Amino acid sequence: MTTDKPDPVAGDKPILIYATFPDLAAAEAAATRLVAARLVACANLLPGMVSIYQWQGKIERSTEVVAILKTRTALTDRVIAAVGAHHPYTTPALLALAPAGGSADYLAWIMAETASPTS
Repeated sequence: MTTDKPDPVAGDKPILIYATFPDLAAAEAAATRLVAARLVACANLLPGMVSIYQWQGKIERSTEVVAILKTRTALTDRVIAAVGAHHPYTTPALLALAPAGGSADYLAWIMAETASPTS
C-alpha cells in the first residue's frame, strides 16, 4: 500500500508554458506576478530572441524575450489568463508544452511549488 498523496486533480502533471514578450521588463513583471501567486514554480527568461513572422499581411521582425513558465496542467488556463490579462501584445504567443520526461525530483518540485496558488 502506498502512502503517497494523489494530486488534487486526476492526471495533473508538470507542464511548460512558452510565452514571448516585447522586452525584459514586461517578461520580468509577468514572471514575478506568477511566481508570487504560486501559479508557476519558476520562469526562465531568455532575452535577445529574434522573431520573424507575418502580422496583418506584412513580414515583421522583432527582438523579443522568451519565457518558459513551469507549472502544472491543472493551472494551465489560469496561467494563460493571468499572462494575457497584462500582456502588451494583442495576440500573445502562449503555448502549453507537456514534457516527455525529466528529473523526478525537479518535476516533484514544480508540483510542490504550485500546490496552493494564491490567486
